[in-house]
Amino acid sequence: MLLEVLLVLGTLLIYFLFSKKKEETLPFKDGWWGRGQKPVTKEDSSVRPFKVETTEEELSDLFRRLDQARFTEPLENSCFHYGTNSVHLRKIVSYWKNQFNWKKQVEVLNKYPQFKTKIQGLDIHFVHVKPPRLPEGQAAKPLLMVHGWPGSFYEFYKIIPLLTDPASHGLGDEHIFEVICPSIPGYGFSEAPHKKDFNSVSAASVFYELMLRLGFNEFYIQGGDWGWLICTNLAQIVPNHVKGLHLNMVSVSKLGLTHLLSVLLGRYFPGLFGFQDEDVRRMFPFLEKGLYRILSESGYAHIQATKPDTVGCGLNDSPVGLAAYILEKFSSWTDMEFQNLEDGGLERKFSLDDLLTNIMIYWVSGCIVSSMRFYKENLQKGIGTQKHEKLTVQVPTGIASFPNEILHTPQAWAKKKYTNIVSFHFMPRGGHFAAFEEPELLAKDILQFVDKVEKEQLWKKKGE
Repeated sequence: MLLEVLLVLGTLLIYFLFSKKKEETLPFKDGWWGRGQKPVTKEDSSVRPFKVETTEEELSDLFRRLDQARFTEPLENSCFHYGTNSVHLRKIVSYWKNQFNWKKQVEVLNKYPQFKTKIQGLDIHFVHVKPPRLPEGQAAKPLLMVHGWPGSFYEFYKIIPLLTDPASHGLGDEHIFEVICPSIPGYGFSEAPHKKDFNSVSAASVFYELMLRLGFNEFYIQGGDWGWLICTNLAQIVPNHVKGLHLNMVSVSKLGLTHLLSVLLGRYFPGLFGFQDEDVRRMFPFLEKGLYRILSESGYAHIQATKPDTVGCGLNDSPVGLAAYILEKFSSWTDMEFQNLEDGGLERKFSLDDLLTNIMIYWVSGCIVSSMRFYKENLQKGIGTQKHEKLTVQVPTGIASFPNEILHTPQAWAKKKYTNIVSFHFMPRGGHFAAFEEPELLAKDILQFVDKVEKEQLWKKKGE
């Protein structure tokens, strides 16, 4: 009898251990997102060089549409509070027509090697930059960097040289990276999914296949915006292949009673909830900096999470409408105070050439509708309902918390999801588009995070 009891208990213990381990890993999503049925023949896994090209016909069509644009007079003294101010928009469109040199910007885009490869039925576009030089005996560390909306792979063009050749920029040569920046499927020059349900887990699975195809079995990953979620999912799918996860935006969807109490009382008893002074400054008063901000800044997300094609059709037809829609985000998400300025503060952190280059990537690829659909695919089933939202992340994690991010997530909240945070820094300045806006700050934070992971061999300890 005792032996039988021991056998039963042993069986239950083994089941518990294995089932627990299984629950901590997110299943790899092997889908087929191409047109029609998945072919019986093996998918072409070749990696092909790619260059951005635009025809004269496409440019003529663009200028015709810019010439025929209709503008609406803004309200007096409205600045950017109602969205992109059309008085300033006229000035940007005039620059677009008369001074912006797209052909020159195409040369800028093509200065880094770009490629395409078929994965799960989709032509995936990516930038792949290797170090120009390596100290003897040193190997480059592969780093996957993932953008978001309404950004693109171009966001990383200023940070790439800081990571692939840090010594030339005064950042030392102890850690040198080989950087891979893919376009999310449906963004830029990556083919859009032809079927429903392509979400962040799907994108993470595709990018994992991409890294394996490029010969990387272990690598670092970095992201903000949708890149935050895609990289988080990738760390959940293959934690033993991800040496470290670095994020410049964090959001936590699984909130409990402790979070509610911290919102109500954290301003008065910060230490009780693990808040630092900077957390209090960024979060409170919570109605103003939390709830009201969500309501005032999330209208676009509700549209894109419900009926993206309706609005998208208009944006895909009008370059001026597309610019107004995207520029408004680059204003408010860089600094909410920019809404008080007639020009939206757009040129305080970015050049018009950079802003228009990002917009042109959306225009010439015709990807605005498919990029907006990504919201519906990720949010249509409700916040907090997906498996990845219920699982923790055990990979060594570094977080760069920029002060002008729309919503602040304190480390006390983040560590409930990311159980192995080894680096959390309040950045001195910057907003949502960190790599685009503050490339040196972000590069330094990535470097110090990787240095800590490497010296303490933290990736080897994550399974302990």
